[in-house]
Amino acid sequence: MSGIRFSLRTTAALAAAKARGVQLGNPNPAAAAALGRAVLAAEAAPTREKALPIIQRLKGEGMTLRAIAAALTAEGVPPLRGRAWHPETLRKLLAG
Repeated sequence: MSGIRFSLRTTAALAAAKARGVQLGNPNPAAAAALGRAVLAAEAAPTREKALPIIQRLKGEGMTLRAIAAALTAEGVPPLRGRAWHPETLRKLLAG
């Protein structure tokens, strides 16, 4: 029951702020999204630099992206941003 009251209070507070002329939300969401992408790319760069030669070598040996993802996991190569290796992630890395 307390969750419903919290939601009602929050909704009422946001409506009151909007009525006072307060601008809600990010005034420049495109810039915030671009900054977020840049930060994520910078955080993933060391892992990308370590993994890309391995991925290219295994791909050159004829391995599928699914098999490469399994090999990276087995070799203990940490995935980008701490998530699991996926074939689509590898495809995007190889595409540049």
